[in-house]
Amino acid sequence: MTHPSRNDTGDAVRLASVSRTYGTGADAVTALDRVSLAFPPATFTAVMGPSGSGKSTLLQCAAGLDRPTSGSVVLGGTELTALSEARLTRLRRRRVGFVFQAFNLLPALTAEQNVALPLRLAGHRASRTRVREALAEVGLGDRVRHRPSEMSGGQQQRVALARALITRPEVLFADEPTGALDSRTGREVLSLLRAMVDREARTIVMVTHDPVAASYADRVVFLVDGRVDGELPAPTAEEVARRMTVLETVRNTAPDTARKAVPETGPETAGTARPEVASC
Repeated sequence: MTHPSRNDTGDAVRLASVSRTYGTGADAVTALDRVSLAFPPATFTAVMGPSGSGKSTLLQCAAGLDRPTSGSVVLGGTELTALSEARLTRLRRRRVGFVFQAFNLLPALTAEQNVALPLRLAGHRASRTRVREALAEVGLGDRVRHRPSEMSGGQQQRVALARALITRPEVLFADEPTGALDSRTGREVLSLLRAMVDREARTIVMVTHDPVAASYADRVVFLVDGRVDGELPAPTAEEVARRMTVLETVRNTAPDTARKAVPETGPETAGTARPEVASC
């Protein structure tokens, strides 16, 4: 099925030979190694791989939260790597949405105030009608005056989703959006994401470790040690689980020298707690 999009003539996001290295010399760690990927408009892509494979680094580079060491990232025809920090910040606020495992809601603000925050930070007037429509879109039209402490985890994630969508972004990036939720609530959030692609032609790129979550996507891209290791179109949870089992087995039995590029705990998680994430 095809859908209309802001970027009908090209990819929503395109990475060309993107590498990301942290540190220098003997201490250098390669999180991404010449990754080339395209994310077409109005599609839902899941990114998976063993721990330390570079999933979150890929997401951060694609979203303009981190700069590649080499290669290019193009979002809707705009080359991100050529932008100054100020222009990159403005682009993220206008054209990119973020949802993370940590909801990053401000506890003192109500749901509608949290959702309005990106518009206010961008210097725009936050229309109450528009904010409430965004909350109604995620099923929280009756929770506009509730604070995060008065909502369940699933409801907080829905607020975070409404906040990410309030600027009508070209691409929504989600990093483990169901990681802090129970299975039933997680399925509700995933169904909402799926519907946004099918009904509203949104483009979503999601990092996940969960085969069930990945099965909601149009395709799954697999990473191993910072490199693309194939794709799976129209995935089922069973197919994804089998593929992940193979990747984990191969990686865990490989010589240590083959697994030093991206450590189990390292830069893959760097940047996910940046203050701007909570405000975008």
